[in-house]
Order: sequence, then structure tokens, then C-alpha cells
Amino acid sequence: MRLVKIRGFRDREIRFDFPVTALVGPNGAGKTTILGAAGLIYEKVRPRQFFVKSGAYDNSMKGWRVEYNLIDTSQKTGSTRTRTASYLRAKWNRDAVKRDVAIIGIARTLPASERNDMYRFARNDFTAAGEISFDPPVLEAVRRILGKDAENYLKVAADKAGKAQIFALRDEDRPDENYSEFHFGAGEASIIRIVSKIEETANDSLILIEEIENGLHPVATRRLVEYLIDVARRKSCQIIFTTHSNDALAPLPTDAVWSSYKGRLTQGKLDVSALRTLTGQIDAQLAIFTEDRFDEMFADVTLRAYAQRKSLDRSSIRIHALGGSAPARDHTRFHNGNPTRTFPAVCLLDGDMRHEGGYVPLPLTHRRDGVERTGVDIVYAPGLSDPEEHVFSTIRSNMESGNLIGKLTLALQLDTPMQSRVRSSIIERGNTNRDRHLIYAQIGEDLDFLSETVVQRAFVTTWAYAFPDEVDAIWGPVQQLIPEAAGED
Repeated sequence: MRLVKIRGFRDREIRFDFPVTALVGPNGAGKTTILGAAGLIYEKVRPRQFFVKSGAYDNSMKGWRVEYNLIDTSQKTGSTRTRTASYLRAKWNRDAVKRDVAIIGIARTLPASERNDMYRFARNDFTAAGEISFDPPVLEAVRRILGKDAENYLKVAADKAGKAQIFALRDEDRPDENYSEFHFGAGEASIIRIVSKIEETANDSLILIEEIENGLHPVATRRLVEYLIDVARRKSCQIIFTTHSNDALAPLPTDAVWSSYKGRLTQGKLDVSALRTLTGQIDAQLAIFTEDRFDEMFADVTLRAYAQRKSLDRSSIRIHALGGSAPARDHTRFHNGNPTRTFPAVCLLDGDMRHEGGYVPLPLTHRRDGVERTGVDIVYAPGLSDPEEHVFSTIRSNMESGNLIGKLTLALQLDTPMQSRVRSSIIERGNTNRDRHLIYAQIGEDLDFLSETVVQRAFVTTWAYAFPDEVDAIWGPVQQLIPEAAGED
């Protein structure tokens, strides 16, 4: 989908490479615009549902245009069709396509007591016109998401046509514990409403959900997204949702996540806390973006060691993992290209990216405290592969130098007599391990099941303080961009 011109977007493209797509971004960044634009090309979506015009106050809508490249599923060859939706003068012009579309908005989280359509049920003398049990797929999904039995949930109708309904829980064996939706938790009602609507939709439908985590516990949010992935497989549906929650992103591959920020769209997982840093919602004087969680920890440990020796301020630096080399580079350069930014960003990449095309460091300048600071926008971890491999191999090759094993044992929070076991584990795992990304977990197993994160941090910390020249090679090119530590009075 190409957003030629609509609200804050100009000539931006988004691809839906995975059947479930998450849209993240700060408030007002355009997530709902993308959601609405995705549904706009289908007949069953009324344009005013997302894009209402209020007379002369919305003259900016003139010239809005969205272009689509749609896969024609009726053709075995998977041929594509191009379509356009545009707002020329006073109305939308669309080459609309037939497709079932389900829109699940924020209203689902409103408490029953605040909804105008619930007045019929809010009476002492209310009598139901009918009761409808949920189908097994709904009950199974609700049970898995909420983590409790869902057999007793039902829909209660206020009229024979079933146009007005309310949820209720009724247990024949414990009638004193029955209750209606007026006493449901917000998350409980929201999950039932989402799941029941999705299960009612036809196969191959498009499902649009706003703020999926609204009213939900983080665990329920993750389970709900797992359910959506199952729906995509089972019913061949396409699902797009907006979110501010990292928990909603966890079950998704990185290409299923798009971030929206200041009229730009970027593919790849973006931690919500990283997004807050980019948007200036978190105070920082320097941002570091990395490829993954290990690199995030690696940057933290090595920067602490470097800052201590150089009298620099580590506390004002924010470090975030962005799920891949390309997202880390792209977000870094997008941030640095923003003329209103108040701090620079640097990207830390694995050593194997040093000779890849498109990853050559670019000069970076930033004025702080009236002084022009210079550096580069990309730095590299040491070695020719990933830092996990380099750190382990360096320690393994230098175990007998400078009491390195003793220091590592203490960093692992183990007693000194454990040194021989630490040494034996390093030798054995070094000989048998086939994937260095797993080696720290394997060493943890050897040492009475130490946490993988504890082992990782211990190795990196020991390496960083034992080999300061290698740490200097990482951060030296950007030393001027790192804030100085405050001097003592």
C-alpha cells in the first residue's frame, strides 16, 4: 500500500509480508490512518468510518490518495491488481473491491454501564428474550487467552431479533455466583467480544483492531496475538492491529511489525521504550541502537567500562535492541536526519557487517553546550562474526593470563573453588558447541543451571575489563558524542 498523500504521510509505502501485522508508534503518529487506509479500498468499509470531513475545516483532505497492489486470490497464479482510493473534491473515489472486513474499535473496552445501548438491561425487572451459547472455537480461544474455563459464558438478548445483547456468566451449579457484563472486568469483556466477532467472520476476511492491548493484562495481550496468528492460519484471514505494547509484538516475526513516526514508516520490531526515546519522551543525550538483546547488553557493559576510564556519563545514554542490522541502521539515520532532534544516535552492529554494502559509517555531528561534537553513525563490535563468538573465543584463548578464570568465576557469582569447573566447561563447550548463540546457556547448565543472562553478562564484563584496547576500538570513534561526567564541586 502506498500512501501518496493522506494526513501526515507523503509517498510512503508499507508491505504486509506476514498475515498478522502490528502498527506501533506514539499517539498522533498515524497508526489509525494506516489501519483505515488498509480497509478503505474494500466496499464494506465506509470511508467516513476512518476519514470524516467536517466542512471547510477539513479542506486539507483535497488531493488525498492511496494506491494499492492487491493479490487476487481467485487466481491460482496469484496475480495482482492495482487499485486507487482518492479524495478529489467532496467525496471519496474508489475502485472498491469486495471482501469481508471486520473492524474492532476502542468502543469494545467501554464498561457496559457507560454504553448507551445497554439501557434495556439495566433494570431490576429485566427478562431475557433469549440466550445464545458461544460456539466451541470461541470458548476454546477465550479459555486459552483468559486462562480459565469459558463454558458458562453466554450472550443474552433483549429482543427476539437479537439486536441488543449483553454478555453474562451463568453457572447452574452455583447460581449465587452468576453475573452479567455489568460486572465483567474490562479485559474479560474485550476478549470475548474480539474472539466472538473474529470467529463469526468469513474465511479470507480482513480484520482491523485498534489498540489491541487496551484493558488487557500483558499475558492476555500476548496470548491474544498468538490467537490471531492461529486465526490467520486456520481461516486465511489477514489481521492488522495498532498497539503501544511490547507484549503484543513478542509473538510476531520482525517483518510483521511497522513503526510510524513523523510521517515515516519503518519495518522491523521496535521496542516501545526505544520509540519513546526516538520521540523525545525519554530524556537522553545519546541513543545507541543495536541488532539484538545480546548486543544491547554488550553495549551497556562495554560503555560502562569505557565511561569509567574516560570520565564519561553512561547514565544519560539510552540503549535499545531493534531486531536486526537494517532496522538499527535505518532508525539511527532517520533519527539523525531529523533537524529537530535534541541528541544524536549511534548504531552498534556485529563485526560481520563491517564489510557489507550499505553499512559504511557516515560522519555525524552534534552541537552540545555550544560545542560542535563529531563522530560516526555506525560502530562495530570486534571480530569478524558476532560478539558472542568473539568474547567467548578471546576468553578461551587467554584463560591462563592475568587470573582471567578467577575474575570470570567471581563475575559468575561463584565461589573461588569453582574455578576448575568453569575452566572445564569452557574447554568442553568450546569443543562441542555448534552455535555460539547457545554456548552461554550450555555453560550455565554445566554450572548448576546458572541463568543464561548471568553467564552472558559475566563473560562480557570480564572481557571488557581485561581487554580495554578492544573496547576503545568500539567506542573511540564516537567518544566526542558521549556526554562527559559531571565534575565534583
